[in-house]
Amino acid sequence: MPVFAQTFYEIAALLAVAAAVATLGIRLRQPLIVSFIAVGILVGPAGLGWVSAADQVDLLAKLGIALLLFVVGLKLDLHLIRTMGPVALATGLGQVLFTSVVGFFIALALGLSPVAAIYVAVALTFSSTIIIVKLLSDKKEIDSLHGRIAVGFLIVQDLVVVLVMIALTAFGAGARTGRPGLELMLVMLKGALFLALIGAIAHWVFPRLLPQVARTQELLILFAIAWAVALAALGDDLGFSKEVGAFLAGVSLASTPFRESVGARLVTLRDFLLLFFFIDLGAMLELDLLGNQFGPALVLSLFVLVGNPLIVMVIMGAMGYRKRTGFLAGLTVAQISEFSLILAALGVSLGHLERGILGLVTLVGLITIGLSTYMILYSHWLYGKLENWLKFFERLPPHRERELGESAGPGKPVELILFGLGRYGSSMAGDLSERGVQVLGVDFDPETVKDWGRKGLATRYGDAEDPEFPSSLPLPAARWVVCSIAGRGVNQALLQALRQHGYTGRVALTAHASGEAERLQQAGADLVLLPFRDAAREAVDLLTGEETSRWQEPNS
Repeated sequence: MPVFAQTFYEIAALLAVAAAVATLGIRLRQPLIVSFIAVGILVGPAGLGWVSAADQVDLLAKLGIALLLFVVGLKLDLHLIRTMGPVALATGLGQVLFTSVVGFFIALALGLSPVAAIYVAVALTFSSTIIIVKLLSDKKEIDSLHGRIAVGFLIVQDLVVVLVMIALTAFGAGARTGRPGLELMLVMLKGALFLALIGAIAHWVFPRLLPQVARTQELLILFAIAWAVALAALGDDLGFSKEVGAFLAGVSLASTPFRESVGARLVTLRDFLLLFFFIDLGAMLELDLLGNQFGPALVLSLFVLVGNPLIVMVIMGAMGYRKRTGFLAGLTVAQISEFSLILAALGVSLGHLERGILGLVTLVGLITIGLSTYMILYSHWLYGKLENWLKFFERLPPHRERELGESAGPGKPVELILFGLGRYGSSMAGDLSERGVQVLGVDFDPETVKDWGRKGLATRYGDAEDPEFPSSLPLPAARWVVCSIAGRGVNQALLQALRQHGYTGRVALTAHASGEAERLQQAGADLVLLPFRDAAREAVDLLTGEETSRWQEPNS
């Protein structure tokens, strides 16, 4: 059989197994990273032994890593770090420093050599931007305060990991020549010239070239991929590694108006190619080495799962954030990332690490990514269980969140408190205000709170799922509390919190389905809004020329 045909059949088999295992992983609510590493172990030498086209898989893996770093650079939002103030930098750098120092001594105590301990300690500091953003987006918490803070310090971590890769590559070259100091200076000089070249292209060439390229979306994507791979190759040739070159390629396009379009279209290709990186990684692992590393991996995993969230909570508490915000943000760093595995693989390629250390880091990744996923998914339930134990992490009073955005409004008694100022809630708030109803708007997005405050609407920063928040609201004066956010969990949490704080007025909640609306009515809601159904009926009325009442009696 021709080699090409054999390779094609092998890749086809790998994709089939990956799809099957990933389907099982999704049912268990696990990130694809865990499933793909398991596929690598299954089809690798330790399992079925299917991976013989190692060179082809390795090439696809390298392309996947390059696109990963390119998209990270493309999404580099320095504005987010500025808007979040010092908390992103303080939390990001503080967590990196704490985890690397404490992790180093833990690794030494476990019997690792100093060089291996440094690699492991640094690998433990990085959290997965991909996984966290995906989980927060699925929970619709990416724009919440803790979501914004988490994304802010993840950006800081991404910048740190790129600098670490540059330094390690320089020291690796220095170790081979016996002159690490000189190599580091040469890398810095070449880096400055590299950055100057990229900056010049971004400033003078891209403004003229990209509008021409962007006339065809397919050409724009092809150009972006070519630019990412070309700079990855150039970065590797200059001694920075492919990852650094690809990252800088993304940064060079981050300030252009085309970054969102390019990033959105490349995510699927990036995820597909990263499949081969994790398969390749899993295939390289030796199960007997993993067995020997299981004890140290448990110790290091416990440190990541507990220590990383604790240091985030300490820093945020000291800066004046509430314990709930610190807890929810802290859970997002309770795992290591794909960058940790890339860093360990880089150490192996440079000759600094043995494969057993790569297996140790991978095992820590599997444990922490698997467990932290459930921790983030059930973060509100966990907070309810641990709330009484977290008082230590809150400075009294927690002033920071009160400063995020609050408008006093017109000074009249509040008649209606509206949770959620998204598309549906903002339309409702505008119409109610025009009819003379005194509305107090509540949202967990600080930017939305500020925008509505500038429009003259009384606003508060707050989360409908926070059981403590209603105590700060003028509940006795409000005739209605309305939640425009659909979702059984958030609505039931708000309803229960209102009862606990003695609210006796009427409550209107929002649902997307009639079955969910019935359950909310049974739980005690006076009125359940069904935006899609009501909008459809209004559209039918307009189309048929009939006029029906837009207001329904409670419980109708």
